[in-house]
Amino acid sequence: MTGDLARLIADQFLDTSPKAIGIAVSGGSDSMALLHLLHSFAGDRGITLSVATVNHGLRAEAADEAAMVASVCAQLGLSHHTLDWKDWDRSGNLQGEARKARYGLLAHWGQQVGVDCIALGHTMDDQAETFLMRVGRRAGVDGLAAMPQSFEREGMQWVRPLLRARRLDLRDYLTAKNIGWVDDPSNDDDRFDRVRTRKALSILSELGIDADAISDVSQNLLAAKDALNHQMLTIARDIVTLRAGAVAIDENALAAQHPELRRRLIVHALKWVNGAYYAPRNSAIMSVLDALEHAPSATLQGCELRRKDETLWIFRELNAVAHTQAKPGELWDNRWHLVPPVGGIGPKDTPTLCALGAEGLQYCTDWRALGIPRAVLLSTPAVWNGAHLIAAPLAGWSQNWQARLNRGEDTFFAAHITH
Repeated sequence: MTGDLARLIADQFLDTSPKAIGIAVSGGSDSMALLHLLHSFAGDRGITLSVATVNHGLRAEAADEAAMVASVCAQLGLSHHTLDWKDWDRSGNLQGEARKARYGLLAHWGQQVGVDCIALGHTMDDQAETFLMRVGRRAGVDGLAAMPQSFEREGMQWVRPLLRARRLDLRDYLTAKNIGWVDDPSNDDDRFDRVRTRKALSILSELGIDADAISDVSQNLLAAKDALNHQMLTIARDIVTLRAGAVAIDENALAAQHPELRRRLIVHALKWVNGAYYAPRNSAIMSVLDALEHAPSATLQGCELRRKDETLWIFRELNAVAHTQAKPGELWDNRWHLVPPVGGIGPKDTPTLCALGAEGLQYCTDWRALGIPRAVLLSTPAVWNGAHLIAAPLAGWSQNWQARLNRGEDTFFAAHITH
């Protein structure tokens, strides 16, 4: 059994050579097994391991559990950090907000300590539970497809080496090694959907619907998802043009495609423009497309979709970035780098990156020659010095400034954006 688990770890990094790996460890059996398996793997390969525990501050025991993980890491000679979540305003779904915060805290930590990726302890059981929960939410192919072994989120690469391992096998491994773990009491709290799903899965297993079977089905759906995305991107290369960070789609060519491929292309464009982790619900997409049958524009997820001259433009909504500011050298709207002229910025200048807006566009007298809709240009980044416009590199008034996408245009056509 130990050999099988060790192979899963080795297989995860077969095509990569990370120098430093971060590990998210809660103290539960899954992450504790991951910690020890990675410690054995990294030992003779010159890989540096760093460990972090997120304390959500929701249970009194959480601090003690983080201290336990820190103690184990000290015995293994590994650095450990406890990351405290203090920003929840008690709104939204608790588990959803906690998950979002966990990724944010861990990504920031990982960037600070300089790891190449962060390993998570998700297992085959997690896969099965997630699958069943999404069935209950009427998910489609994407929602039911297997969790990716690796993905990017919050500017960090994440890996899940144990997705083909059962939780029971991990606990047997820990027991054989005389390694302890903690059980979160919320794992038995029926108020949470995942707990009820876990109990339902134990009943379904009598019918052969167990974690192994669901894992196989989810892998089949992942293959179908990849095929659909491949076809969508093939179409996109023929009917999509990227201008000023916006996506321009030939409406007639789009209408000729299968409805599912149309939907995927629009979702892909939205996520490329706004950087959102989750795609909008299918019902929201259908509502927007229906609205566009009767109106020239509609908005969704901080983006505007506008029909103009038989082209569907998808771009950043001005309201979504109207108050977004950054300094030169910083990323604006998580998308744009604005590069100053050779020679730099004048000693008396204090430029700020903001949306161009209507006030700025009036200075760009040649913007119509660009062939880009006015609404698209309004939400592009510009350089301001107080109320004075210094440069608008995407609206035909560059003043030797350059605007570069953090995720370049090539990424739109290279692969479907997955997290």
